[in-house]
Amino acid sequence: MFMIPDDKLRLDLQLFAESGTSVNTTTGTVNAYTGDATTTNAMSPGMKTFYDTTLLENAREQMVFTRFASHVPLPANHGKKIEFRKWNTFDHAEQLQEGVIPDAQAFGQTSIFADINQWGTFTAVSDILDLRHVDNVILGATEEMGASMAETQEFLLRDSLLTNPNVLYCDNLVIQNGKITSDVTGATPTSCAELECSDTAMALLAPATLARAYTILRTNKVPFLTGSDGGNTGRYGLIAHPHVIHDLRKHPDWVEAHKYSKPEEIFDGQVGEMHGFVIFDSTHAHILKGEYVNKAGSATYASFAFGKDAYATIDPGEGNARMIVKDRKEIGGPLEQWSTIGYKFESGYIIKYTERLMRIMSTSSFSKTAQTNY
Repeated sequence: MFMIPDDKLRLDLQLFAESGTSVNTTTGTVNAYTGDATTTNAMSPGMKTFYDTTLLENAREQMVFTRFASHVPLPANHGKKIEFRKWNTFDHAEQLQEGVIPDAQAFGQTSIFADINQWGTFTAVSDILDLRHVDNVILGATEEMGASMAETQEFLLRDSLLTNPNVLYCDNLVIQNGKITSDVTGATPTSCAELECSDTAMALLAPATLARAYTILRTNKVPFLTGSDGGNTGRYGLIAHPHVIHDLRKHPDWVEAHKYSKPEEIFDGQVGEMHGFVIFDSTHAHILKGEYVNKAGSATYASFAFGKDAYATIDPGEGNARMIVKDRKEIGGPLEQWSTIGYKFESGYIIKYTERLMRIMSTSSFSKTAQTNY
């Protein structure tokens, strides 16, 4: 029997493959070259379900921003734009004068619009790689596609939050003998360009800033987060980059999640608590440069404080995340030389209540070396 020497065996991943002969259209599946309808479906329903589950489970583990998004449905065949409406609030009642009709208050709605779009990607796996590799290549690709989808959705959502006009800039704190103090140098910054990042001062996210953020949210009557039991937690959420939390942990006011007095109220993924905020870390939280650079020209960080239903994702009918695996018998060309693994999803993102979301801008002890992720 003819054997290929090990040093001659090459396992190759085909990065760019044609779409194959099977193309999904509005009228069904057709041959890309002849237009004839095709019915080939070499993958069993059980395997499709398995790959779909693998994709979604692997994606779900990495989501932090999307975990706190509410969901606005958009039924199929209702266009690509959604209108979210909220009632305007009323002022308090006035004392009545006997026999005098009071002025009526105006009542109306505010509308917010958002579009949905479609995202997706795929990879191609050669038949030799699939058949000869010691690991399950298609399963591995499916897991990595799940990670890709999670990051795509997280980045799209977090970038939409960056547009919120409700912004709080951290105080420039004095640094003495290499240690952070509670002393403030100058007035509170009003732009990223005024944030200090030097050996003598830094605009770090500190307890005093969190206390001010909490006060602003409460003043605006922002509702607290809802717990797993559906009850009011009495707390707001904060998502920050690990670089920011690194500095925040140094303060004595920091409470580790496992030391919280009511462990039954700890959120999944929570790392700490301070001044009415449950705190979550995410490597996807913004590290910004460009127009956001600080006074020293280095990286600036965006953290997000939020209450209940501050922002939402749009869930389009029949457009949710879908794993698409085409084995080589379906799509691999005349010699069945490759399979494809990919995903696609539709979504849109909307800030429902600007007052319920606050972007907190700061520097960090990592600012000088941090690489942007935006």
